[in-house]
Amino acid sequence: MRRHFYSTGRFAQRASVSVRTLRFYDRAGILEPSARTEAGYRMYTDEDFPRLQQVLALKFLGLSLDEIKRCLAAGPRRLQESLGQQKAMMREKRAQLDAILQAIEEAERLLEVEQSTFESVVRVIEVIQMQQQNDWVNKYFTPEQQQTMQELSESSYTEAARQELASRGPWTEEDQARASEQWAWIASELKRLVAAGADPAGEEAQAWAGRFNGLISAFTQNSPEIEAGLQTWWQQHDELPPERQPIGPRYTPEEQQFMNAALAASRKA
Repeated sequence: MRRHFYSTGRFAQRASVSVRTLRFYDRAGILEPSARTEAGYRMYTDEDFPRLQQVLALKFLGLSLDEIKRCLAAGPRRLQESLGQQKAMMREKRAQLDAILQAIEEAERLLEVEQSTFESVVRVIEVIQMQQQNDWVNKYFTPEQQQTMQELSESSYTEAARQELASRGPWTEEDQARASEQWAWIASELKRLVAAGADPAGEEAQAWAGRFNGLISAFTQNSPEIEAGLQTWWQQHDELPPERQPIGPRYTPEEQQFMNAALAASRKA
């Protein structure tokens, strides 16, 4: 049977997607065309429709492009795991919305009987803020990553350390954005120093080490239990397979060696 080829525009029209979407999926490596013309134009076939349907369905469920790529490459088992995670996340979202609706309905009931108080309005605000707190975390970490991080925390920190951390209040989106920016500088500066062949005991490297130690101290607040828990957390994190590490491999062996030497020199100073 002769295969029927479609241009990008025709395939996009039949599939009810944009040409830009097809080009983006091709560049992302999740939906490559079946063929290309001698001039390099993309050509699709009927066999490309099922894969596009899978991609669109997984995207609708909230999976990232990387997760979609892994699902398609790994087959049904990985897809089943991802669907289970998305289902759990959707149920959590539904529970969050139910909590907000319940708080609003309670405030409405008090208004109807003219018993509304400032406290009832505050309660609605608190519930919404709590759900928003949960929402922003999903921007940075998948449900699988969140679960792994929780398991690492429970096995790394003592109960006393966890209570001490909890007493500081919730970790906000602003906290996360600031920490991400600070640690991104640590990583990029470390990479620059290694590439430049800098001396770990030199002025620039020691300035870097000072920033590194400052960030650690800001988090631990010089608590021995939190310091021990943090060290255990990262040790267990780095022992996980790379695909399961929620924060991913942090440094190359060369960077790790330079970092160890720079931090050792800072302790002697």
